[in-house]
Amino acid sequence: MNYKKIFIKIANELATFKDNGNVANYIPELGTVDPSKFGVHLTTINDKHFNFGDSNEKFSIQSISKVLSLVMAYNFEGEKLWKRVGVEPSGTAFNSLIQLETDLGIPRNPLINAGALVISDILVSHLKNPKKDFIEFVRRVSGISTIDYCTRIAESEKSTGYRNTALINLMKSFGNIKNDIDIVMDFYFNLCSIEMTCKELSQTFLFLATYGISPYTEERILSKSKSKRLNAIMQLCGFYDEAGEFSFKVGLPGKSGVGGGIVAIYPNKYSIAVWSPKLNKKGNSNKGIQFLELFTSETKTSIF
Repeated sequence: MNYKKIFIKIANELATFKDNGNVANYIPELGTVDPSKFGVHLTTINDKHFNFGDSNEKFSIQSISKVLSLVMAYNFEGEKLWKRVGVEPSGTAFNSLIQLETDLGIPRNPLINAGALVISDILVSHLKNPKKDFIEFVRRVSGISTIDYCTRIAESEKSTGYRNTALINLMKSFGNIKNDIDIVMDFYFNLCSIEMTCKELSQTFLFLATYGISPYTEERILSKSKSKRLNAIMQLCGFYDEAGEFSFKVGLPGKSGVGGGIVAIYPNKYSIAVWSPKLNKKGNSNKGIQFLELFTSETKTSIF
C-alpha cells in the first residue's frame, strides 16, 4: 500500500479543516510550541517507513510515555499490578480527583494521571536509579540511543503541577503510594518530558504490533498475553474520556499526549504516530484524531 500517497491525499482533504483546538498552555513550555506543526510517520513490522510533514521534528510525548512505564511495571509486578490500579475506562477527565475519592485511592486505569503516578511509584520501588534505568529501557525498546528527557519541560511541569500533587497526596492518604512523594513526582514529571519525533515514536511502539517482540533487537519486551492486554488497555483507556469516541472513529488501540502526539497500533501490520499540537476539550490532538479517522477509513485498516 502506498501510504505516502494516502498521507498526501488526506492532508489535502484536511487543508480546509478548521482546527479550533488550543496548545497545552497550562504547561508553560508546551504553550510556546508552534500550533501549525503537523507530522505523520508510519513504520511497518518489516521496517518500511512512510512520512509526511514535520515528522522528523522532536516534540514532548507527554502521556504517551505512560504506556512504556506500564510495560516496565507490568513485567515487574505481573497480575498483582491490578490490585493497585484498574483497567476500566475513566469516563472522567484525565486528572479527576472526584473519581479517586469515590474509588478509595485506586485509579480507574494506568493511563490517566493518577494511574500513571501509581505506576511511577511502583517503578521507584523496583529501580535502583529510576530515571536512568527507565530511559535506558525506552532506548532499548526503540533501538534509538539518543532518546532523552527534556529538563526544561520537566521543570515547567513541576512549576504548575498542583493537581498532580493533589492526586498523589490523596492516594497516599489511602495507602496506595509507598514511596516519598517528591521522588515519585520527580520521576513522573521527567517521564512525561521525553521528546521524540514521529518517526522515533512510531518505531518505539512497534513492539506492540509484533506481539511484544522488538523488531530491532529481537528482544521479547512483553509476553504475547501481556502485549494483548496492553493493546486492550490502550483501546479502552488511551484517550481519557474520549476513548470510546476514538475507538468509534479510528478503530485502533492508541495513546495520546497533551504535547499533541498520538501513536496507534495495527497488530501484525504497523505503528503510526501523528503530531498536531492543538488539543480539543478532552486534551487530545484535534487534527490528529481527524487524520487517523480518515486514514483508517481510506486504508480499511481498523481492527474491527
